[in-house]
Amino acid sequence: MRIITLILLLIITCRPALTWSQEVDSVVYSDSTTEFRPQQLIIPTALITLGAIGLSENGYKDATRCLSQDIAEMRGDNYCHIDDYFQYLPAVAYLGLDFIGAKARHSFTDRLLVTATSAVALGAMVYGTKQLVYSPRPDGSDNNSFPSGHTAKAFMGAELVRAEYGIGAYAVACGVGFMRVWNNRHWANDVLAGAGIGILSARIGYWMLPMWKKLFHLENSRTVVAITPYYNNNTFGASMAMVF
Repeated sequence: MRIITLILLLIITCRPALTWSQEVDSVVYSDSTTEFRPQQLIIPTALITLGAIGLSENGYKDATRCLSQDIAEMRGDNYCHIDDYFQYLPAVAYLGLDFIGAKARHSFTDRLLVTATSAVALGAMVYGTKQLVYSPRPDGSDNNSFPSGHTAKAFMGAELVRAEYGIGAYAVACGVGFMRVWNNRHWANDVLAGAGIGILSARIGYWMLPMWKKLFHLENSRTVVAITPYYNNNTFGASMAMVF
């Protein structure tokens, strides 16, 4: 985890410009990322189904309990709650990597719409399922263990990054999923289902993008983004201006 943290920090800080701006046009070419294809449902559906099977006594519920016990013996009191922060990192990277030189396929406005739609879909699926299933957490703190919301957020961001830039953010998402089990907050099947919901939420965000662009008349829009860091009275910060 320390190596992953170091790599991510290097990526974020590798561009030392004090002020930068980006001007991009909305995508006008044929955009395969927004096209619905049935095969896109295979992986998220399989993960969600495997996660749900783990809830059943006739499934592999006992195996998930044994796995948690084995991890608890390895962990002891060495908890690490970096997953509370890294769950958001892939989504932040999705929105901001192009500001440090990565080539994005979509404009910042498009990515904001995709992220917002994906987050709403994720919230509905994750928290709706938690209320319906009422599964106890391994640490006994509450009864909303299934599915893992942290994992869902991380995999949503990772799938968005994959569609826009490449597959690298999945390493972070897998790390978040593992840490949820390591920290005794989730069973393994909770993580599987959360990963599937996260991936599906990201795909929903892209599928809905053409509709939002038509609704808000953004087909030929141009976005200008300027971000300016500042330092004042021993305080660091940044201002951002956007023109659509």
